[in-house]
Amino acid sequence: QVQLVESGGGLVQAGGSLRLSCAASGRTFSSYAMGWFRQAPGKEREFVATITWNGGNTYYADSVKGRFTISRDNAKNTVYLQMNSLKPEDTAVYYCAAREGLLVGLNRSEYDYWGQGTQVTVSS
Repeated sequence: QVQLVESGGGLVQAGGSLRLSCAASGRTFSSYAMGWFRQAPGKEREFVATITWNGGNTYYADSVKGRFTISRDNAKNTVYLQMNSLKPEDTAVYYCAAREGLLVGLNRSEYDYWGQGTQVTVSS
């Protein structure tokens, strides 16, 4: 069992930056690939970014590529999402997720554990 707690969300103007954190507790953090997803009002939860267990590989949705960076610190049991050049369309609840094993996942169904989410609002 893994417990995930996101933090770092908030209100920011377009063009600004935020860094989200996801602290994990429970089983060995380095056993999991980690991902970030987001859900805007009235929309499906969508993939944002993912990172392998050792941070060696990362993958991004086209909509955030070049603006967002996922990283992890296994010593701190934490995964991060650095978000730059934010746009109003980035407004959503952002969720951290953990997937057992070495492979990353691009679909929400591939993840085993989820956090409660943190709100990000980007004003124009």
